[in-house]
Amino acid sequence: MKKKNARPSKAESSAVEQRKLTALTLHQSRGESRVDSRDLAFHLDIQHESVARKLTDYEDDFSTLGVLRFEIGKPPLGALGGRPERYWLLNEDQCYLLLTYSRNTDRVRALKLRLVIAFRDARSRQALHDGVYLPSYHALHNEVAEMARRAHEAGSVAGDEVFHCNVNKLANKVCGLRAGERPALNSTQRAILTATQEVIRASLRRSMAAGDDHRSAYRAAKLAAEEYAAVARHLLGGVQ
Repeated sequence: MKKKNARPSKAESSAVEQRKLTALTLHQSRGESRVDSRDLAFHLDIQHESVARKLTDYEDDFSTLGVLRFEIGKPPLGALGGRPERYWLLNEDQCYLLLTYSRNTDRVRALKLRLVIAFRDARSRQALHDGVYLPSYHALHNEVAEMARRAHEAGSVAGDEVFHCNVNKLANKVCGLRAGERPALNSTQRAILTATQEVIRASLRRSMAAGDDHRSAYRAAKLAAEEYAAVARHLLGGVQ
């Protein structure tokens, strides 16, 4: 067992130094960008216990700016020790409030700048997502609505939501996504998902133009999406 005040090994010191060179990481939590309180402590070069004390002492203040969400988990990669600990995922306003409760040192100012850049970049990525992914999503579901209409004309009693849900599940499945993961996709995953939606939409449109029934249209779209996703993953060497 390592002594409490033992000096870190060369490997541990190297891991810590490497973390100092990395940009501030944002985590997606329920569709919202947040920062790990342990990362804030690290960039401030203070013990996480000091951050935790502020979050606890002024919990009402932080909660006014949004849900003060905490987790239990192991320390970040490269941190010393490995025992599970309590940490918080703070939204943008909560991060800035935390820094206002700290002395305005050079390190605090540097962290403020990192936060501004990180959240600005996150908003830019979200704007790109909204400008590319959402139009594709809506166009796809316009075709799905037409498929549902034809199904009802043919005697189907399934609600419209069933057809829309099935197509979303199809796109998620062929892209290797679980339900609820879409808000946290990286740029490559988002591009493949958007293209997959376009492939499904184009296939449905062809089927509708050819007069196919809804079952045939869905089968053709499923096959087209699976073929596209397989090729995309192969060319990209797998999507992480």
